[in-house]
Amino acid sequence: MTVTGTEQQVPWDLSFLRVGTAVTAALTAVAAPVAGLLAGWDAAVAVLLGAAVVTFFFALSGLVIAWAGKHGDAFTLPAALGSFFVKILVLAAVLQSLPADGWVDRRTLAWTVVAGALLWSVVQQRWVWTRRLYYVTPPAPPRARTPAPPSTGGTPPPPESPATRG
Repeated sequence: MTVTGTEQQVPWDLSFLRVGTAVTAALTAVAAPVAGLLAGWDAAVAVLLGAAVVTFFFALSGLVIAWAGKHGDAFTLPAALGSFFVKILVLAAVLQSLPADGWVDRRTLAWTVVAGALLWSVVQQRWVWTRRLYYVTPPAPPRARTPAPPSTGGTPPPPESPATRG
């Protein structure tokens, strides 16, 4: 985000990537063995692959949007929509290129991607809701006033504000 007037660059905060990756890894560590026991090891591989794809896609989008925002706030929406379009095309190509009876269960992979995208959406929403994100530049904090030097006699210093009646 560019601050108007001062030309100061405020870095884009990508800390949600760390949280999303940690949550995804924890849930994948539980879901992959469960899928392997219940639906076969091709389903477990699908869960691992799906979690990796979703994590990679969200990290890539975050980096692309942050890069675009570094160059101008007006570029963030086209970067977000463009990266989403490219990701959908890549995901469709990956799902179509996998054989129906292959080493990975395509249906489990697709559902893992859907569940992972919803999980990452919740992580991002919580991240946004718990941060102080300003849509305008916040005002500068007030400065502390320096105390007046002690008087050595003579006339007293003028009052800081005019006297009030009453």
